[in-house]
Amino acid sequence: MSKSAFVFDHPLIQHKISLLRDKNTTSKEFRELASEISMLMGYEVTRDIPLKEIEIETPMGYAKTKVISGKKLAFVPILRAGLGMVDGMLKLVPMARVGHIGVYRDHETLEPVEYYCKLPQDICDRDVVLLDPMLATAGSACDAIKIVKERGAKNIKFVCLIAAKSGVERLHQEHPDVDIYCAAVDEVLNEKGYIVPGLGDAGDRLFGTK
Repeated sequence: MSKSAFVFDHPLIQHKISLLRDKNTTSKEFRELASEISMLMGYEVTRDIPLKEIEIETPMGYAKTKVISGKKLAFVPILRAGLGMVDGMLKLVPMARVGHIGVYRDHETLEPVEYYCKLPQDICDRDVVLLDPMLATAGSACDAIKIVKERGAKNIKFVCLIAAKSGVERLHQEHPDVDIYCAAVDEVLNEKGYIVPGLGDAGDRLFGTK
């Protein structure tokens, strides 16, 4: 993959992202949209899961068909906003394990501060999909990737809804082995490190807080 994000151009995803951005979208609608978009994105994110051939008996006879070849996945949301993307992903892969990483951005320095980490014990044997609605400065994302790498994870993907161009560049610079998936890439950040036009604070919009 080239040093840029994989941007989903599917009409359903683009339509739902437009609704997600709208400031008049309620928290209930925002949560539903975030989950739906995550599920739609999950089809492409899991495209490279290996398959194996098995034989099954249908009501009409026997068929050679394919199933997932025991690939282990872990979905790891970055708290708190990443929680809004977990259910959509789990609808596709309900057997995946879920870890949690707590990282917040210091509003003065804009640098990430880690406060929580709970990952599956076998994280080193799993493909890890990190989830966070926004990739802004990329500080939290880069820190979360570092955390899971330190625990032994080798195959990591980062999935967000909206990314800033500078965030994509920084993540690729610090972690060139991690692929980025998103539904839109916006050009700029404001002085507070928020993506413009973006969609505001994803955590506040998900949970109705200010």
